[in-house]
Amino acid sequence: MDAQETQEKLKWREMIFKQRSSQRTAILALTAIVLIWGYNWVVVKVALRYSSSSDYAALRILVGLMGLLVVFISSRKPLLPRREVFGIFLTGVLQTGGFYVFSTWALVSGGVGKTVVLNYAMPFWVLLLAWFALGERLRRTQWMGVAIALAGLLFILMPFRFTKGLFSEVLALLSGFSWAAGIVVAKRLQRRTELDLLSFTTWQMLFGSIPLFLCALLIPSPPIRWSGPFVAALAYSGILGGAIAWLLWFYVLSRLPAGVASLGTLATPVVGVLAAWIQLGETPTFLEAVGMVLIIGALVLNSIQAIKPRGSAGT
Repeated sequence: MDAQETQEKLKWREMIFKQRSSQRTAILALTAIVLIWGYNWVVVKVALRYSSSSDYAALRILVGLMGLLVVFISSRKPLLPRREVFGIFLTGVLQTGGFYVFSTWALVSGGVGKTVVLNYAMPFWVLLLAWFALGERLRRTQWMGVAIALAGLLFILMPFRFTKGLFSEVLALLSGFSWAAGIVVAKRLQRRTELDLLSFTTWQMLFGSIPLFLCALLIPSPPIRWSGPFVAALAYSGILGGAIAWLLWFYVLSRLPAGVASLGTLATPVVGVLAAWIQLGETPTFLEAVGMVLIIGALVLNSIQAIKPRGSAGT
């Protein structure tokens, strides 16, 4: 009996050790994702010196999509149900097509730091759209986060100057809004049908690439200046920032709670701001810095509230 209890204890300790080891690996993977995605904004900014925004967005998604298709085909995942094709198409157009078009276009004349922070205001658009379209109730703390984020936006957009800077900021906001609208559409789909994550991601990216390819074909633009830096940037954005980062994200989601994983990605805009500051010399003004701090702080507040159990919330 004692020997059996000892064996069970050893098995239990081995299981705990493996679980903790797996979580540590997942945290390392999450750290890698934050660094890859955060620095990717600087990479795109550099790539736009050699290409138009429409051409680069199309090439970037093409490279990433090819990587995901290889993984999808080799995994032999099931095809998506026919009755949900339109919803998945709409998700792709909004979440992938709109995001890539507006975010890349915003970087043509806008700074990396402001663009990435304004883009990552996306969770607050999700809250508002879900409240309006899905009837999801918001907690008092979430409303507080929305108010703080809006105050941050006002600081960044002040004094509402009618220059090209304002245009790029609006594009960055549209990028985050389009991303959020795609997420809300995806939520409606998930309420009706259980969707495989890898299959859904691959198909929505495939559908979302259609408007990008059309823009690249129909919008007149100067020819791409193929060079070492441009090819390196394309490989980084498409392979490392696209296919590999998504695979790491799938791994993280399988090992860590979704709330914890989402909270970890909030460091992405911080990495983008710091990288742009160091490499590109983009120093934010005082008002812009205050706005960025408010938005990132609101994101942290919202995410901490999101991972709390409903019963633990006071409101």
